[in-house]
Amino acid sequence: QVQLVESGGGLVQAGGSLRLSCAASGRALSECVMGWFRQAPGKEREFVIATRWAGGSTNHADSVKGRFTISRDYVKKILYLEMNSLKPEDTAVYYCAARRSLEVATSSAEYEYWGQGTQVTVSS
Repeated sequence: QVQLVESGGGLVQAGGSLRLSCAASGRALSECVMGWFRQAPGKEREFVIATRWAGGSTNHADSVKGRFTISRDYVKKILYLEMNSLKPEDTAVYYCAARRSLEVATSSAEYEYWGQGTQVTVSS
């Protein structure tokens, strides 16, 4: 089992920055891929960015390329999503997710573990 708890969402103006955190607990995180998805009102949940917890391969959506980065604190077991140059279309509930695999998948169906989500609102 892996438990995930997000924090750090909020309201920010367009062009601003925000950092989300995902506190992870559970066994064998090194065997996991962890990442972020988002879901805007009336839309399907979409992939944002993901990486192997142990390091190495990272995959991200084209819409966030050059703006969003993912990192982790191994000691605190926290996954971060650093979001820069935010746009109103980035407004969504952001979810932390994990899958027990070393393949960095982009489909939400491939992820077994989910956090409760945190709201990010970008005003124009």
